[in-house]
Amino acid sequence: MNGEILYQKIADTIAWQIKTGVWKVGEKLPSLRTISHENGVSLNTAIQAYYKLEKDGLIISRPKSGYIVNYKPLRLSVPATTQPSIKAAGQEDADLITDVYHSIEDMSITRFSLGIPEDVLLPIAKLNKELIRAMHSLPGNGTRYEDPQGNIRLRKDIARFTYSWNGNLTKDDIVTTTGVTNSISLALSAITQKGDTIAVESPVYFGILQLANSLGLRVLELPTNPITGIEPDALKKVLPQIRACLLISNFSNPMGSCMPDEHKKTVVSMLSKHNIPLIEDDLYGDVFFGKSRPKPCKAFDEKGLVLWCGSVSKTLAPGYRVGWIAPGKFKEAVIRQKHIHLISTPTLNQVAVANFMENDRYENHLRKLRHELQTNSLHFVQSIMNYFPEETKIITPQGGFMIWVELDKRIDTTALYYRAMQQKISIAPGRMFTLQEQFRNCMRLSYGQRWSPVIEERLMLLGNMIKEPF
Repeated sequence: MNGEILYQKIADTIAWQIKTGVWKVGEKLPSLRTISHENGVSLNTAIQAYYKLEKDGLIISRPKSGYIVNYKPLRLSVPATTQPSIKAAGQEDADLITDVYHSIEDMSITRFSLGIPEDVLLPIAKLNKELIRAMHSLPGNGTRYEDPQGNIRLRKDIARFTYSWNGNLTKDDIVTTTGVTNSISLALSAITQKGDTIAVESPVYFGILQLANSLGLRVLELPTNPITGIEPDALKKVLPQIRACLLISNFSNPMGSCMPDEHKKTVVSMLSKHNIPLIEDDLYGDVFFGKSRPKPCKAFDEKGLVLWCGSVSKTLAPGYRVGWIAPGKFKEAVIRQKHIHLISTPTLNQVAVANFMENDRYENHLRKLRHELQTNSLHFVQSIMNYFPEETKIITPQGGFMIWVELDKRIDTTALYYRAMQQKISIAPGRMFTLQEQFRNCMRLSYGQRWSPVIEERLMLLGNMIKEPF
């Protein structure tokens, strides 16, 4: 039997095992040497077999980790592009949002609703050391006010990390903040006035809706594709109505969509021609599962109209509240707003994060975090396939923390939330992510917790609840 037939036979056998559940999504396959030895073939034949499986989308390779099952079940269909009403109106469901997050300290609850990494996925001991080191090294042990623009070392480190997407930013382009929500708040305060209209994705992170309403802004929700993000043509139609645009361009919350570069270029160019600022929440850009970090819209900004916002809240230390903004031409206005609202940001936390970012430690941590989150996401996809109704629609995540789940129209996920909480399971109902009467049959699930039999059991229980009559 020649080598070509041998590698195809090995690939077919493993493919059958994956599709029939012998190998589960997220599991590590035998090494190439093991495949070579067990099948009595050359190492090159084993490589060809795994290459065929990878090409067919059944497995993925991970440097230093081997090959992981990545089977995407065919029966799970993809949600359609959303179709919100193109009217700047509506109100967030504040009571529901309060209910979902009121008991955040209750550790007995399985929080599929919370879009942050679990403590065990974070380098807490190392951060503790850096916090102590910062306290001992700073004048006044960190009790003094910081420069309003923010700690210069942290700004240098943030600027350095933008080289991965050709950002070419310097420390002078960055203003530090207390988390990305604060970045967005400062940006909105600097470029809008009460009564202005802003365009956002639909669905969109509920915190953005609450913030806009608190500032007296009108929110216009745009049609959004679950894979590619907002529809540029839909944005073009509403340009005369809006003062600013606010997008989560990479792995959006809650849908997980990632705008292709061409769409980003088109949107930036379109807004630039009309002198409309774009506030870009790039909180999830570093949590990518592909080969490289996706570029933000800021990479295509030639006029300084993109206010690029980021944070380590989703990757390193949620409670440190360390974020930043590169406000472009609006830098002085943003610094004025920061001085009014904050005076300065806490020095200790900034320096601790700056210390950790140096010597490649942050990038090493991100690699491990991405590895674990991608494995988690594959487990979630498999469990949803196994335990949820057949008509369930999802997108297999390509980054971030979220899976957007669309159920049968008859399922009300707000009612499901209250039923699930009786079993100590928390979800984020779809109604939280819009000002309109839509997404009642949708929910956001976070896979930020380390995968375990308990997590699978909780997903199975949730799936059984969905199948029960309401």
